[in-house]
Amino acid sequence: MEETEDFVGQGPHPVDDDLFKEPMKKRRRSDRDQRFRAFPSVEQSALKEYEKLESRTRRVLSNTYQKLIHSVFLDDSIPNGVKYLINRLLALIEKPSLDPIYIGLFGSTGAGKSSLINAIIQQAMFLPVSGESICTSCIVQVSSGCCEQYEAKIHLLSDQEWKEELKNLTTLLHRTEELDREEADAWDRDDAVEEAIWKLQMLYGNGAERKNYEELLRAKPKGKIPTSRIITLKAEEAEELSVKLDSYIRTHRRDLDGESAETQIWPLIKHVEVTLPKSEMIPEGVVLVDIPGTGDFNSKRDEMWKKTIDKCSVIWLISDIERVSGGRAHEDLLNESIKACQRGFCRDVALVVTKTDKLHLLEYLRERKVGNQAIQSQREAVLERNEVIKLQRNRILKEKLKRKLPADSKVLEASDLVYTVSAQEYWQQALLTEEETEIPKLRGYIRKRLLDKKRRMVTKYVTEAFGLLLLMDSFNCMENLQNEFLHMSGLRRFVEEKIQLLEKVIDQCFAHIKQPLQEGVRNAKASYRRILGTCLVRSRGNQGFHQTLKAVCLKNGIYASRTLARIDLNEAITQPIYDQIDPVFGGIFRAGKPTGSALLPHVEAFKHSLQEKMMEIGIRSGWKYDSYKKSFLIQEISAILGGLEDYILRKKRRIYESLTTSVQSDLKPCYEEAAQIAGKKACERMKDVIRRGVDRQVAEGMFERAQERMQHQFQQLKNGITEKVKGSIATMLTLASSQEDGLYKELADVKSEYKEMEKLHRGLREVAENAVLRRGMQDFLLKMSPSKVVPPKST
Repeated sequence: MEETEDFVGQGPHPVDDDLFKEPMKKRRRSDRDQRFRAFPSVEQSALKEYEKLESRTRRVLSNTYQKLIHSVFLDDSIPNGVKYLINRLLALIEKPSLDPIYIGLFGSTGAGKSSLINAIIQQAMFLPVSGESICTSCIVQVSSGCCEQYEAKIHLLSDQEWKEELKNLTTLLHRTEELDREEADAWDRDDAVEEAIWKLQMLYGNGAERKNYEELLRAKPKGKIPTSRIITLKAEEAEELSVKLDSYIRTHRRDLDGESAETQIWPLIKHVEVTLPKSEMIPEGVVLVDIPGTGDFNSKRDEMWKKTIDKCSVIWLISDIERVSGGRAHEDLLNESIKACQRGFCRDVALVVTKTDKLHLLEYLRERKVGNQAIQSQREAVLERNEVIKLQRNRILKEKLKRKLPADSKVLEASDLVYTVSAQEYWQQALLTEEETEIPKLRGYIRKRLLDKKRRMVTKYVTEAFGLLLLMDSFNCMENLQNEFLHMSGLRRFVEEKIQLLEKVIDQCFAHIKQPLQEGVRNAKASYRRILGTCLVRSRGNQGFHQTLKAVCLKNGIYASRTLARIDLNEAITQPIYDQIDPVFGGIFRAGKPTGSALLPHVEAFKHSLQEKMMEIGIRSGWKYDSYKKSFLIQEISAILGGLEDYILRKKRRIYESLTTSVQSDLKPCYEEAAQIAGKKACERMKDVIRRGVDRQVAEGMFERAQERMQHQFQQLKNGITEKVKGSIATMLTLASSQEDGLYKELADVKSEYKEMEKLHRGLREVAENAVLRRGMQDFLLKMSPSKVVPPKST
């Protein structure tokens, strides 16, 4: 069944009988001011002005809400139109000040994600840094707030979630029949087996891997597990919290005798949230997310891994200087990042090359193929190599993105697709200046994203509030004109016609996916055996792959590990379809100028056509008071369709993943059959079951069914769009009509609130103009002042 989703904080809300809810408390001024500490003075001034506009708007809305509640409090029956106004006011009052900007740091173990976060937040060694024996074991989110202390919340798997994983782990380790010597040796060296043993030993001690599921259920884990499944840590200083946090978010490799260096409960941890107090480096509203590895064996953690990637609006693909030139792990992570642009909220992907200070000068000079000028020092060599890498990787990354994304995607317009950073040099500055490490450049990028988002949010918020106050004030002074009903009925007919046209346009947009889908299905049917063979055959035979394949089957075709390459048979055999549809799919959901396939620009054009009709009615009729109504309708249309855009973007993930979920569903019986196989030659027998199962499903139309399910998802999206538009606009037009026998005559007088809101609306332009002037003055002063070059310290 298709789940229903309301617009997120936008547009008309369903009529709610719980009208007398108290609005949320306002943030104290001192708390609000702390949000600006990470910004330079020019940006602080702009943010403070936006913050004042937002705060004053909330106050006006709260006053209006209270007046309206008191004016209808004694009425036994409240008209739906008034309920609509109350709910809209309450929704605006309680709308979050700013949805967080999630920036995902995505990379392999040891790539330098934690070191980079430490440098950005100006806290050396705050998060554990990967060395020879440690690595981050779970997703870690770092943000700043207005709390007085450093705080961390460790979220654990529920009891049921751990039992599910424990059952899979013990099934994976249990050998029901004797194996010959060669198979036993392969079993002992299997990657999945090693990780399963490691997890059980961490929680239950050495020898836990030899116990069965029921025995481990009765066993007590060594670590203390709270009933709330959340562990909260607090500290006055960063170093103190870092010490407390250490054992929760990093893993130690086992010693040679199989014992771990220390007992940990990391196998139970879902994710960790760290909050810094009043950071001067990372502004409130930004969340840096350390995303390790390529998923997890536990279903809930693996689902969180994918969802975390999808909710990031920015992804930084982290790769150290020695691995940036290739390797399967790097390519897999890059592909996953590009998929996040297709299915999630990601709008910006960049490659961040770390550890750029690592350079052997003599080797570099011998292999150097660029530049005529002689290199005199290690510093010059590092800077030259950084520029070469930027040029090379920028071109390669852009070409890769162009193959997968529409040609006019905003990510392709970014001036910086590659950053070259050195966290170590940021602290030491033995070779490079602080600016040359590019840590400040990344901070500047973060600030700009937040400032732009804040500006857009406040502009939309104040404009929406102004439209609502316009209408409410007009109700108390509206002159009913004889021809008003004719204009409203004409408007309704116009809206109905435009909605029918929108339905046709949506059909035309979605029709572009049909041919690539068909071609992709043909390609998948022609290549699935070769692709499956690549996934199932290892260069070293079955050595180290026996139980890993069993883990793949236990998880319905997917094996995800924190340290090993991700295996996803469903995704692999559907990849030829995605290769065909990716550019078209991205084109359907992109923003920009209206084209034949782009959906969102057509929704925007639909919005403008309705707004132009409002303007036309106002001009033609010459209504004295209904200019208020016209302005309200224009703003409400923006609110409705703004929420519609969020709805569309949330639905696209389900549509994009429908191919793999369909294939996984069809192949589930053969995975279950293969997972039951044990004993001699089990690995080859499992492969045979999988091959035969896939052959059978392909012959019965597996890929065609996946195609139909994706097209069905598109149809459901179209139905959802038109139903929401019809319902919301019908409610809005009913509200705007004054043919309800004096329905609004007894509303509270909100003239003073309207006047104040009018001033705030005018203030939007002044804030924007002041921001431009300040930026211009800052640029002028920078040009006029002598450049200050910080000489590097000698090596």
